[in-house]
Amino acid sequence: EKKQKLQFINQELSELEKIVTVYRQWKKCVSEIQSSRDILEGEKDEELRAMARAEISDLEPQLLQLQENLKLALLPKDPNDDKNIILEIRPGAGGDESSLFTEELFRAYTHFASTQGWKVKILSMSQGNVGGFKEVIASVTGEKVFSKLKYESGVHRVQRVPETETQGRVHTSTVTVAVLPEAEEVDVKINPNEIRIDVMRASGAGGQSVNTTDSAVRLTHIPTGIIVYCQEQKSQLGNKEQAFKILYSRLLALEQEKARKEASDTRLSQIGTGDRSERIRTYNFPQSRITDHRIGLTIHQINQVMQGQVDLLIDPLVAHYQAEALKNQK
Repeated sequence: EKKQKLQFINQELSELEKIVTVYRQWKKCVSEIQSSRDILEGEKDEELRAMARAEISDLEPQLLQLQENLKLALLPKDPNDDKNIILEIRPGAGGDESSLFTEELFRAYTHFASTQGWKVKILSMSQGNVGGFKEVIASVTGEKVFSKLKYESGVHRVQRVPETETQGRVHTSTVTVAVLPEAEEVDVKINPNEIRIDVMRASGAGGQSVNTTDSAVRLTHIPTGIIVYCQEQKSQLGNKEQAFKILYSRLLALEQEKARKEASDTRLSQIGTGDRSERIRTYNFPQSRITDHRIGLTIHQINQVMQGQVDLLIDPLVAHYQAEALKNQK
């Protein structure tokens, strides 16, 4: 507990230091502009006056940028930004093609995570009929994971010609992504009497990867109907721990969404709510094009994104929503 408190204090100190650094830069720039203006007002030497005018001309754009940086640094912080996440990806419409893209999208996020120094651990995974995933749930841990991946929640649409398509027709499929801030036990109150725990034999393709003991665990949260199934760990205890981790995060996301809906004025200013009914992005493979429908962004670098350069989409989203937040501050 002491270690966690110390880590929290260090994070807070780091954030404050960033704000103080920007403020000092802004203050210094203001002081230098004022000094040059004083020269203009009191100095008769034309050469010195010209130098002062040039100095002001150089510093004023810097001051505007520093003011924007300071406003960004002082924006109210999303309390979940520093949290690790539970990443859930599932096929939507499109059958096998949707399952294949579920796996490809998960691989893209995994490659992106490695570039950020994050760790990805699969908590639950179910194979598709012809490859791909029927479902994959993973924990992603590292620095500011939620702050970068929170805009990925929603419906991702893929348009391409499946390998089994003989006519060369483009098919449209969908995949659902949920990015949940990882919850601790203290974040969510659960009544043990409201949880049914079932243990069973793990299912799968067979072989060494599937346990022959009753190690798989299924949790059912009776009030909400949420069901979590885990079989990836070798022991029943391990699967139970992973299942509860997923359940806590789903319940926290449910509570936060409920709070957003109740506070309608606040909800208007929220970003990245993770509404799964919203189609957020289209991946068009024949045209090598990705369009993010929320901000009207189109890029033609689909291969780079699928190989892990998800920041090509994330950075413009962060910039857009920061600009929106700044507008709402005025």
